[in-house]
Amino acid sequence: MLTKRIIPCIDVALDDDGNAAVYTGVNFTDLKYTGDPVEMAKAYNQAGADEFVFLDITASSDGRETMLDTVSRVADEVFIPLTVGGGIRTKADIKETLRAGADKVSITTGALERPELIEEGAAAFGSQCIVISVDSRRRFDEQGEHYVEIDGESCWFECTVKGGREGTGKDVVEWAIEAESRGAGELFVNSIDADGTKDGYDIPLTSAVCDAVSTPVIASSGCGGPEDAYEVFTEANADAALAASIFHFDEYTIREVKEYLAERDVPVRL
Repeated sequence: MLTKRIIPCIDVALDDDGNAAVYTGVNFTDLKYTGDPVEMAKAYNQAGADEFVFLDITASSDGRETMLDTVSRVADEVFIPLTVGGGIRTKADIKETLRAGADKVSITTGALERPELIEEGAAAFGSQCIVISVDSRRRFDEQGEHYVEIDGESCWFECTVKGGREGTGKDVVEWAIEAESRGAGELFVNSIDADGTKDGYDIPLTSAVCDAVSTPVIASSGCGGPEDAYEVFTEANADAALAASIFHFDEYTIREVKEYLAERDVPVRL
């Protein structure tokens, strides 16, 4: 079995003075200042993270490019794979982000608006660089294509854009299949419903995507502790578990999560 990855993530936006800062929220809203992105990146690199994710969470909604100067400073501090997302809409954006020090780019809105971007990026830079991120929300109506049963109701998962602010009507599972076919090297599955709740990952969502594709899937949103990582690995078959709040606020260390998993025979890098 392949080693499962534990990935801390920082959500970065500009503060009132125009400086990059890390924020943490619930359900993609109610953002609170959490720390300095460069210092946090350095700490997670030293703490034994398998990879690190930097998301500029307002680049798309604000219509601006990712803060590449901050990305460069973060890249100088981390010696593990670095994924950067936010505001990436063109092949040139991908190139600039990789040149700034990212190993992979995470694309959400740009790929949904123009799916050919996945193929262009994979052809130019390799599929391993292209991570397609999905901001998903549950819908209990008849507009979807792939349904699961949750609490006795039929549910499908909708792709959203602009930090979860706008629905697209596109089915997450259908989009995951298409993204894989176009050359995505990895899928990054966020749940707006679970985000920041610490009630556990959205297992039905993650399972639905993992069952539909062979591309590695990163589960995101809702991690409240090591037991949630164990659940998403063993019940949903995710390849990686991303977490933010539990690490940002020193509720658990990366080492503690990995030791919990290793004790339960989940393969991790200690």
